[in-house]
Amino acid sequence: MNSSVLRRAIAPAAGVTTGVGAAVGGGTLGVSSYFARQLVTPVVPVDDTPVLEVGAHHVALAVTEDSIAPGRYGMWQNDLETHARLGDVLDISEDRVTRRLDGIDFGALRPGKARFDGYYFCGPPATSLPVELDEVALETSLGPMPTWVDRVPGSDRWAVLVHGRGALRGETLRAVPVLHELGISSLVPSYRNDIGSPASSDHRYHLGLSEWADVEAAVLYAASAGAREVQLFGWSMGAAVVLQFLDRSWLAELVDRVVFDSPVVSWGPVLDFHAGEHRLPRLISRVGARLLRSRLHGQAAGLGEPIDIRLTDWVRRADELSRPMLLIHSAVDEFVPYAPTAALAAARPDLVQLETWDVARHCREWNVDPDRWERLVAEFCSARG
Repeated sequence: MNSSVLRRAIAPAAGVTTGVGAAVGGGTLGVSSYFARQLVTPVVPVDDTPVLEVGAHHVALAVTEDSIAPGRYGMWQNDLETHARLGDVLDISEDRVTRRLDGIDFGALRPGKARFDGYYFCGPPATSLPVELDEVALETSLGPMPTWVDRVPGSDRWAVLVHGRGALRGETLRAVPVLHELGISSLVPSYRNDIGSPASSDHRYHLGLSEWADVEAAVLYAASAGAREVQLFGWSMGAAVVLQFLDRSWLAELVDRVVFDSPVVSWGPVLDFHAGEHRLPRLISRVGARLLRSRLHGQAAGLGEPIDIRLTDWVRRADELSRPMLLIHSAVDEFVPYAPTAALAAARPDLVQLETWDVARHCREWNVDPDRWERLVAEFCSARG
């Protein structure tokens, strides 16, 4: 999930009122409606990180929270025309940070604005991923969904990797080499309202409550290719999508185990968290959630059908879960609060293995400590049901 993009989208809601007192009362419905609409509306990312200098083996950037973060990252420029891979911080001053330039997958990185990302690996025609990806189209009720596939010859074990809200499929590619080494084939699907994919009739995210059907198409593809066992991965909102698939799909019985990174296991606390981040009263997020499921859903958020986020509360519904789960989450996640993940692990210690990071930003645990991330995933996924 692109947390910085969504924070910028929600931020204007904080400016609709001049203070908490003004928000409560006559302005509550309007602010709550705006708040809810931003959550479900796809946002087009923008290049917002200044690139100051590009050398053969380094790049200098303006200092931002992203650009000084420890670890390995990616960077887009000119929309999706250029992708570079950035390594460790080499030098930092008050307004300038220099990072190692590990390579440019395609395009030409130049001084100007760029967009920092947590992917490091990106999709074809990337040169950095040590496996070959093929492009296929999954048949869904909305039309063909672009999907990458890494086939391990003769394997009957498959994984489906589901990215987060506002992210690209490249977010999930860090898992593909690990799975390939285990003999597990990977599917990396897009889903409705992604860039380059069919849109829903209302052009809105449904927070997993409709997107799960696109994951079902991916699992069906794997089954038709001979999968006897499927593992599901979800990053951020991708976890919410996977949980709805497990609850609703006739193919859920194929799923052996689940891996979540920075997962949304309940949308209510996410809304509350962002209301607090913008100094809005919790009332705003609570009214926004009610608007999403009310008869005013179309007027409030532009939705074609209501969204009841109470159905996404898997802490409350923990006794309904039945698959082993590996949960990877940073305690300082700036977008999806850690507390619900910890609560889910505490509620189901028989099923859930929680692994906590202390430094990483949202969905960037691999970036900070790839060795640990890959070891945990390999150990968990190597087991058979």
